[in-house]
Amino acid sequence: MHVHSELLVTDLAKKARELRIQTLKMVFNAQSGHLGGSFSAAEIMAAAYFHHLRIRPKEPQWPDRDRLVVSKGHCAPIYYLALADAGFFPMEWLNSFRRLGTRLQGHPDRTKVPGVEVNSGPLGHGLSVGVGLALSGRVRRAPYGTYVLLGDGETQSGVVWEAAMAASKFRLEKLTAILDYNGVQLSGPVHEVMPIEPLRDKWEAFGWQVFEIDGHNVRQILDALDAVRGIHGKPSIIIAHTVKGKGVSFMEGNCAWHGKAPNQEQYEQALRELRNGDDR
Repeated sequence: MHVHSELLVTDLAKKARELRIQTLKMVFNAQSGHLGGSFSAAEIMAAAYFHHLRIRPKEPQWPDRDRLVVSKGHCAPIYYLALADAGFFPMEWLNSFRRLGTRLQGHPDRTKVPGVEVNSGPLGHGLSVGVGLALSGRVRRAPYGTYVLLGDGETQSGVVWEAAMAASKFRLEKLTAILDYNGVQLSGPVHEVMPIEPLRDKWEAFGWQVFEIDGHNVRQILDALDAVRGIHGKPSIIIAHTVKGKGVSFMEGNCAWHGKAPNQEQYEQALRELRNGDDR
């Protein structure tokens, strides 16, 4: 496994913090959008788009690019920011987030936004699309990897487990699911709404290689992403334990912040906390 430098880890942690800050600004300006699940995925997005993925932002349809399917499409704010910051489209577009007629709608649309692989919004379907992309790559002998970012609440959907069965049946070793396991969904804690544990046992029983990490620890994310490239004959899932609303005290673990914008006072407090946060 590649040993990642302290400088890289520190830079990606800073990038994650900056993504959170800019996401906060974007949602505040629009007075609409999802902060909780965007903040929980910040380190994952930073590690993916600014180090791990084989992509060419100036050539979004490069045939050999790695595919990242964002199945939890409500984290569109931080997704758009990562894409823009990586160079897929101008940063100025972000000012139009959720405005009438914008390209940057509340959920991503691949026909409007360069770098978006799949339209998402109806939860649960991303892994099935990922299976199709991975199968297509195998048929065409393409070198790309397929990654699917899942929310924990959406794994309550049966279609996720149908996809999990298919991926195992077809031994899709270039398919990796990343589960943003923040423990909170729209209406409350996941374990109260519909328990999903024991997650590791379930995915292993479905024939997947399982990695379990701290989803806010950049080094663990990078190591896991490296490790999946060495798995053969089966798909992999990285269960990333995260915190909903990470970095803002009154948002952390609070389902009320699944999808609402802060007022002026809340915005200013959140901005202070994010700016003063520690890089890890």
